[in-house]
Amino acid sequence: METGVEPEDLGQDPEYAGRLEYHGDKKNGHNLRITDLREKDSATYKFRFITDQTGGRYYGDPGVTLSVTALQVKVTPTRSATSKTLTCSTTCTLTGSPTYIWYKNGQSLYWPTSQQYTFWTSETESYSCAVKGHEDLHSPAVCVQGQSCNRVTYTKRRICALKGSTVDISCTYVGYYSTTSTFWFRSDKSTPEDLTRDPGYAGRVKYTGTNKGPFTLRITDLREEDSAEYRFTFKTYNFEWGHSFPGTTLTVTGNTTLYFTIVYHNELQEKIN
Repeated sequence: METGVEPEDLGQDPEYAGRLEYHGDKKNGHNLRITDLREKDSATYKFRFITDQTGGRYYGDPGVTLSVTALQVKVTPTRSATSKTLTCSTTCTLTGSPTYIWYKNGQSLYWPTSQQYTFWTSETESYSCAVKGHEDLHSPAVCVQGQSCNRVTYTKRRICALKGSTVDISCTYVGYYSTTSTFWFRSDKSTPEDLTRDPGYAGRVKYTGTNKGPFTLRITDLREEDSAEYRFTFKTYNFEWGHSFPGTTLTVTGNTTLYFTIVYHNELQEKIN
């Protein structure tokens, strides 16, 4: 922090709007909670307090340095031409001893649960990883050989929309073989069901796009019960993209009412009276 420069309250920073919570008191200390972390939130954070004494402005050094990382799958060749080593990589060391989840072609694997493992490769396969408990923050699916493997990439992980409005949920996908069918479904269904056949969405759902661009699910006249995680799958003549790969979570909220408070200056009030 530069000498003589007044620090900015994070609560007034538009970059953190709706993502901050302050907790605590004089006896138990103070906590800052930041939700929906972004890589650009990586910084050193300091606590500041002001007293009623002259010059009574204090902040703590050295502060707390936060590093926000995104998961990436790194592929390393082995001595065997037909096997590779995968590492669920981060730019910083994660706290605790996290358990890892691996996805092969969109389907979660029961094993391994470690950060790294070696496997036999296929040019049709893609892999992704996540930390258990944070599956929605999985890494992008990557090919282990070439760039034509089966994979799905969601445009957004979370979307919030107003009741009664329209929302577009998009992804891009690549099929190693020619695609025979595509559809979106809710993850909370015991069996994946094409939304266009779900009576709860009758007349409100439309699919647009091709495998050469974004494939979009449009839901109109949103209802609060539409809040769910939406996933995409596709089929070829001998393959179906896994149903356990996390998709996009939609939150539908009620209409927002704006309240305005009008304050009159004394002079204006006198003129009105």
